[in-house]
Amino acid sequence: MRTTTIPDGLPILSRGRHRNARRGACFMELASVLAGERWSDHPSCTHPLLAQLARQVNDGTTDEGRRLLTTLIPSVVGRRGDEWTPLTVSVAVATAQILDLPESTQRVLAAGLMRAIQLSDGEPELADCRRRAEAALEQVPGAVAWVQRLKIRDRVSRKTYAERCAPTLVRCTVEGVLIFGGRESDRRLRELLEAGIAATAAPQPVQPRSRPLPAI
Repeated sequence: MRTTTIPDGLPILSRGRHRNARRGACFMELASVLAGERWSDHPSCTHPLLAQLARQVNDGTTDEGRRLLTTLIPSVVGRRGDEWTPLTVSVAVATAQILDLPESTQRVLAAGLMRAIQLSDGEPELADCRRRAEAALEQVPGAVAWVQRLKIRDRVSRKTYAERCAPTLVRCTVEGVLIFGGRESDRRLRELLEAGIAATAAPQPVQPRSRPLPAI
């Protein structure tokens, strides 16, 4: 049975990667412990993009705020996502606080969200994701106009989006919060992580195996 709470005796969350628990732990290293995996900040129990977000939020949060992130660790265990997770997570994170980010960040996010809309076109299961991206772009017309002036015509593949666009959207959003967040940075970073978790497909419950009826 997978652990759903943080065991007593584990180290307090701190920035960066740690060789072992005696040197401290980051968010994803504690997730690896809960998942029963070897000590790592890149455990297989969590989708790589969600894990990236968790590491960046962990490192960007203050020591005081980081302690409050501990309750979210069980939520990432088992969230390996699906084929569309790079799209759903990056859109959820990029749209969560787009109005409260620097103009330069808004431009990067607008470019990525326009690519996300292209990829979601014709995919019924991504209708909500597409609407979220469109609604966010309506809030930043200046950033959209800037991207349109670049006249980028090429469409990106799903693979290219997953490997390049999605990680960039997540990274730039977190960096934008750190630039503009001020005293609200801890809260806003936590909300980004919560948005990313919610946008990642949840683990499927384990179905009990049926047993043959005993002979009469």
